[in-house]
Amino acid sequence: MAATPQNTESSAVTGSAKRSRSLPSRVVPPIELPASTGELARKAAALLGWHGVVLPETTVLGRKVCVVARLRTDVHAERIAMGVGPVADRATVDTWTWPELAATAPAPAAEIIGVLAVARHWRTAMASAVPFARYGEAAMVLPSPAVLTEDYVGNCLPRARAYGLAVVSADPNAMIDLDLEGRAERILLDEDPVSRFVNEHVYDQLLRATEVPADVD
Repeated sequence: MAATPQNTESSAVTGSAKRSRSLPSRVVPPIELPASTGELARKAAALLGWHGVVLPETTVLGRKVCVVARLRTDVHAERIAMGVGPVADRATVDTWTWPELAATAPAPAAEIIGVLAVARHWRTAMASAVPFARYGEAAMVLPSPAVLTEDYVGNCLPRARAYGLAVVSADPNAMIDLDLEGRAERILLDEDPVSRFVNEHVYDQLLRATEVPADVD
């Protein structure tokens, strides 16, 4: 019986494709934070010289951040006397900046020292920190492997400088270092409905915090 001719070239290509698909690909493990968000935020605040209560990570304006703040005890006492605690209704807070109501609106009871965005990647941290950099100090806290990439050097650093963000890196042992100083000489927005709403949220967090500022009895 005559042998059936085969397309040896096609068979070779098919066999090679099967072998290539069977080869395991190198999996790069994701970059992880070397410690909890709260621990890294506290260390970063101390390094940056932000003296106040480092509040637990919270979602403000749709961003996850850790706020460093102090309670304005005189304003807090006045608001207690007026029966006006933290206001969570954004529509109500928005009216406080209206010219006809500004004189009677309660004063901001929180002093926001700075806002920290702790994340594994600089893009995530920057998206969280930038909205707050328009009103005051803001910084990103990143694991050290994330700051040792070309992407970070070429894309993150120019943007961070433009927004005035500080960058703190944390090594695998959770030891931190200042990778970029924040820029203070930038134009900041005046108080507006957004900043008042953020202040009310932080005011509420301060009252709920288990840690009490040293200057509050």
